[in-house]
Amino acid sequence: MVVNNKVDTLTYDVEAAQPRVSGAAAPSPPPPPPPHQRSTFVLEQHKVSAPERRSTARALGQRLAEIFFPDDPLHQFKNQSFARKLVLALQYFFPIFDWGSHYSLKLLRSDAIAGLTIASLAIPQGISYAKLANLPPIIGLYSSFVPPLIYALLGSSRDLAVGPVSIASLVMGSMLREAVAPEQQPILYLQLAFTATFFAGLFQASLGFLRLGFIVDFLSKATLTGFMGGAAIIVSLQQLKGLLGIVHFTTHMGFVDVMASVVRRHREWEWQTIVMGLAFLAVLLGTRQISARNPRLFWVSAAAPLTCVIASTAISYFCRGNAISIIGDLPRGVNPPSMNMLHFSGSYVALSLKTGIMTGILSLTEGIAVGRTFASINNYQVDGNKEMMAIGVMNMAGSCASCYVTTGSFSRSAVNYSAGCRTAVSNIIMATAVLITLLFLMPLFHYTPNVILSAIIITAVAGLIDFRGAAKLWKVDKLDFMACLAAFLGVLLVSVQVGLAVAVGISLFKILLQVTRPNTVVKGVVPGTQSYRSIAQYREAVRVPPFLVIGVETAIYFANSTYLVERIMRYLREEEERAAKANICSVRCVVLDMSAVSAIDTSGLDALAELKRVLDKRNIELVLANPVGSVTERMYNSVVGEMFGSDRLFFSVAEAIAAAPYKTVQP
Repeated sequence: MVVNNKVDTLTYDVEAAQPRVSGAAAPSPPPPPPPHQRSTFVLEQHKVSAPERRSTARALGQRLAEIFFPDDPLHQFKNQSFARKLVLALQYFFPIFDWGSHYSLKLLRSDAIAGLTIASLAIPQGISYAKLANLPPIIGLYSSFVPPLIYALLGSSRDLAVGPVSIASLVMGSMLREAVAPEQQPILYLQLAFTATFFAGLFQASLGFLRLGFIVDFLSKATLTGFMGGAAIIVSLQQLKGLLGIVHFTTHMGFVDVMASVVRRHREWEWQTIVMGLAFLAVLLGTRQISARNPRLFWVSAAAPLTCVIASTAISYFCRGNAISIIGDLPRGVNPPSMNMLHFSGSYVALSLKTGIMTGILSLTEGIAVGRTFASINNYQVDGNKEMMAIGVMNMAGSCASCYVTTGSFSRSAVNYSAGCRTAVSNIIMATAVLITLLFLMPLFHYTPNVILSAIIITAVAGLIDFRGAAKLWKVDKLDFMACLAAFLGVLLVSVQVGLAVAVGISLFKILLQVTRPNTVVKGVVPGTQSYRSIAQYREAVRVPPFLVIGVETAIYFANSTYLVERIMRYLREEEERAAKANICSVRCVVLDMSAVSAIDTSGLDALAELKRVLDKRNIELVLANPVGSVTERMYNSVVGEMFGSDRLFFSVAEAIAAAPYKTVQP
């Protein structure tokens, strides 16, 4: 509550604002105003009031609710009967019961078209991404069957198409291969992949259940742009093995190692494989451009991978006996159980856990970002924590059904949206198409050449290289661009793991930099108003001698309190030097604008007390303007509040200056 306590007349001297001149044709400026002009305002002084007192338990409860439940997920249960609450709870944890109650044949027709369309893309991509993870191709199809069914029950996104993705496949393959060679120990490698998938799902579901989804946000968009771009190039370079027909290829992921291996193994290049690979790669990239230029022709790029697989398989069949490498036999049937292949003890548990967390973070980041993107397009909301639980449970269950890490794929989701999907039933239709393939069509893939899988992967990851995004970072924020470049080079020149570590490290460093070195500004009054703004941003804003108005634009914590004191003292020194040169009043009062200080801890309070003591020794007054409720409450509950008193806490900067006894002093 605001309490009026007095009316005062504000009269103070301001430095003359300099007129702006833009361009040579601008009119000649008016005669310069006198060095000082007097502005008079009548201000009503207000008391700074602390919020209503709360008990410790209530304050802690409200704070925890804001941290973990900012969206207030339980609001829909208020004032509802017990039976209605049960129904709402069922719909909350299983969204299919929400939209399924009003499902219609019209919606089914749209979802069926979308499901069959993304199935034509998911089948060849599933086989390709499994090879990228150094897994048997059939694992990619298994991972395109069970996880979409589970997500259809638990997921809240209508447009997300679930399945294996390139980046998670690459990271899993590169991390596991460092310890176990899939060619020499295929069973152990498969066990580690399933165990890592279980850990990834457990980590994802735990983040959602504990409402800790904000942890994923530590990967900034800038670092992800660099990481994805570097990973896309590494993925593409790895496909040179299949594109050139090389048999003995390096297991390292670095750019130099891969290119050196390509050059050293030039004798293994097969011209038949190269011709077929380049031809189908040109077709895939061409159809991608057609769909990009004309969104109505989305089906062209969606159907291209499966069409190329069928065509290349036919060519390979009729030209069998040549040097083109083929997939070979794929087992027919549904996913076999793999719970017995999960190992939670032994020397490789740490590797599985680390791989699971890394792939879990990446797949979670991609899945939620894709879901939110299409939710914003279609004007509905996606609950991030529910999505984490859905993706986590999906991966935990998938690890028990011969699946590896899956999430929402941007390419498949874009096709799903363009094909007119209306609900998650499109995932069920896609899974049904994959099931039919597993039961009846697997022998048809025997002669599918490996080179077409490499071409499909290169086409899929090409879109991850975001040149426009990097250029935008350079234009808007150079520090973000450097973070993007560092993550990109880390992946490209060292390894995917190092690149991911660099991405996370840079994101955390940027947060620490912003926390420990917050922004502060010197403010001046905008002539004709009572508003104080940054003199660096508003050129018309002018200083008000003998006051120094400083705006603190962050919370004051132990990590930045010392820096803020040092920065304020530097502002004071610079202002006194400027006043001496201009022969005007030296600073007699420092006004801290606290309107942007959202919180303060005990170290921050101690820093304010120390700053006041230092300024008192120099006969300079320190006053605070517009502290927010939580800051005011903590000040009144501490000794700092007694040091400042109510006569040094003001409702606004203008009122702080109005209340100063020397506000009319002339220089």
